Amino acid sequence: MNHIFKEGTDLNSYTLLLLHGTGGSENDLLPLAEEYDADANVLSVRGNVSENGMNRFFKRLQEGVFDIEDLKFRTQELNEFLDTAAEQYDFNRRKVIAVGYSNGANIAGSLLFHYNDALAGAILHHPMVPLREISLPNLSGIPVFIGAGTNDPICPPEESTELNDLLTDSGAEVMLHWESYGHQLTAPEVEAASKWFEENKNRLK
Repeated sequence: MNHIFKEGTDLNSYTLLLLHGTGGSENDLLPLAEEYDADANVLSVRGNVSENGMNRFFKRLQEGVFDIEDLKFRTQELNEFLDTAAEQYDFNRRKVIAVGYSNGANIAGSLLFHYNDALAGAILHHPMVPLREISLPNLSGIPVFIGAGTNDPICPPEESTELNDLLTDSGAEVMLHWESYGHQLTAPEVEAASKWFEENKNRLK
């Protein structure tokens, strides 16, 4: 997968996995990594799917309707890429923290839904429930931040609440943060995520 890797001050500490939204690239969320921890290892990945020239991490049938089979395939693909990248760059595979926005948050959520050891934590900006009718793995102790908008036309509040409940029921320690905006990623949301990360990162080192 096309990507950027930036070595931080300690390869054995956590690595921020950056996952862009629809139409984005591996450059989009690099400023977020600087905001959350400028010393962290960073692995920023470009989605392998093209939708009318827009990069995505998995296919969809229409807006809000995911191609579930492709989602499952791409989730496995990303998980295997993380294994390969950890060997290539010698970062700690057990300390990967996803930072995803929109489509990128959805593929990160799918990693959590499918594997109990793919991620050590996650910051999900405006995610949806990636898929339903699946038994989630034991996610005990995994910290997750969900940033949601009360007026989000793409990801309704009910989606955020349901995702929070599903992850919590599987043992994850979830903080659901609301902003009274739409689907855009706002400065107050980033500030809230940054504060949450500062409070949780030491347990992930």
